[in-house]
Amino acid sequence: MSRQAVSEHPAVLESALPVTVVRRGREKLHHLDPVPIQEVADRWIGRYERHRPDALSHLEQNLEGTVMDKPEFVYVIYIQTTVEKLYQALTDPESIKIYMGGYGPDSTWEAGAPVRWKMDPDGEFEEVGQRVLEAEPGKRLSYTWHTLQPMHRQMFDFASDQEWEEAVRERSKVAFDIEPAEEPEMGIRLTITHDGFDSPDSKMLEGVSDGWIAILSTLKTLLEGGKFLDEPA
Repeated sequence: MSRQAVSEHPAVLESALPVTVVRRGREKLHHLDPVPIQEVADRWIGRYERHRPDALSHLEQNLEGTVMDKPEFVYVIYIQTTVEKLYQALTDPESIKIYMGGYGPDSTWEAGAPVRWKMDPDGEFEEVGQRVLEAEPGKRLSYTWHTLQPMHRQMFDFASDQEWEEAVRERSKVAFDIEPAEEPEMGIRLTITHDGFDSPDSKMLEGVSDGWIAILSTLKTLLEGGKFLDEPA
């Protein structure tokens, strides 16, 4: 096949949204994006089919792991809202409580400010070494991520104490980039980039890949005024 013929296939997938394109200089990176499929699952099929977008997330990890020493989690979602409301949802405690299921961050959201984290919906916010890296209202929000916590050792299968000690040293970061979509009717384009993982086998990468899919879908539902699974029809 010619290069032009091959390029047509990612273009079709991009237009249908399961593939996301992020440009970095002269490079054009393609990422599998299960979020649109997750939205269909949430709104029509329900929680019983969530293993399908999860499987796509693991497929992305396997594909990227073959070509990237430092894998990253990148997804794009389009939301019918404004850049102001989207940024507010990323920083407002009450909104975070909804789309993160009672977990999540709390901060003054200024560059250099600490980001406290609630690991348990019924618990308190804790200082776990996170900091705001960038905070441009309506444009970009970035902060360092917490390391694996003791509760995570029970969630993941670590072969030895040494493997666990190496894993807890990993420090990743997440960034949210907000911009109007190229086509106004698509709303606002939100790109999330979670990177800084040590390897494709990172347990934190495995955890956030599954988590961000559901979080982004719920965030979209929240901002677009839709109903959640536990709400009456």
